[in-house]
Amino acid sequence: MQEAMIRSPLLSAARGVRHAYFTREGGVSGGIYASLNGGQGSADDADHVTENRRRMASALGIEPQHLLSAWQIHSAKVAEVTAAWTRADRPQVDAMVTRTPGLALGISTADCGPILFADAEAQVIGCCHSGWKGAVGGVIEATVEAMEALGAKRGRIVAALGMTISQANYEVGPEFVERLTSLSAGNAAFLVPSAKAGHAMFDLPGYIMQRLGRLGLGATDDLGLCTYADERRFFSFRRTTHRGEPDYGRHISAIVLEG
Repeated sequence: MQEAMIRSPLLSAARGVRHAYFTREGGVSGGIYASLNGGQGSADDADHVTENRRRMASALGIEPQHLLSAWQIHSAKVAEVTAAWTRADRPQVDAMVTRTPGLALGISTADCGPILFADAEAQVIGCCHSGWKGAVGGVIEATVEAMEALGAKRGRIVAALGMTISQANYEVGPEFVERLTSLSAGNAAFLVPSAKAGHAMFDLPGYIMQRLGRLGLGATDDLGLCTYADERRFFSFRRTTHRGEPDYGRHISAIVLEG
């Protein structure tokens, strides 16, 4: 599974923490889901998704039932995780935090930004799913605040952004441009004109990193990987949409405290 995992240097240095940004490689799914599709909400064969997630859990050194994913709704809601749940009773949130060893917090993405957090001294970890709605809505800030409630300190937290659609491949319409710039005139710095009148190319990773940078964390890292551009390694919702495909696979990015 080593070829299926990408790691952040920052998080790799965090004592007592394991993590992985899983690519689409190393699984059993076929067709448009090939091959390591971890998306429980996809239309892929359920047995294939289960096996893929089992492989991810094994790579993280945990039992399959301890690789946890939420029902993501593009919100700023955060769940404190103290025990495993089933798919049927998973919470509707876009971020999770824990200080319980052996429970892997997993974010599902296919263009949005997966962010993993750790305070190694406090042994508190977190993760969040940050598309533009979540980022604008404050999911990043809410995750850090929830970690602080468990004993983390901002100056010790390290955070890493995994594979995310890049500005070169993220065209947005005039309504988006108006909304983003109405929140702050400075947000115009994350937009450049596209070839289509009134449209723009949005720098989602840059916007996420700016929000992280304002929090006073110990260190942050952008892995600089574009989901749309690298079809061999990554799924992409937008690439699938442009091709008119019926569905798409999902990556899992996960972090766990060692037991």
